[in-house]
Amino acid sequence: MKVMTATEASRSFATVLDEAEHGETIVVTRGGKQIAVIGPAPTAPGRMVKAFLARRAGTLDADFEADVAAAREAIDDEMRGTWPDA
Repeated sequence: MKVMTATEASRSFATVLDEAEHGETIVVTRGGKQIAVIGPAPTAPGRMVKAFLARRAGTLDADFEADVAAAREAIDDEMRGTWPDA
């Protein structure tokens, strides 16, 4: 874990993002106090939700299943495929 001041993070934000992309966690401080943590984004949330719903198929109440179906229908074709599944 790397620690840097807000000023340092501001001046080298592209580098901070590159480091986070490569697995580094950066703690940002201001006045000696931690104010933020920048790190890699979690992966596979789409896959985890999909797996959960597959395991629970047929066991969820009808209202929940209808809500999920309605939400899927609400996503237009342009947006499909933009959410990571891996």
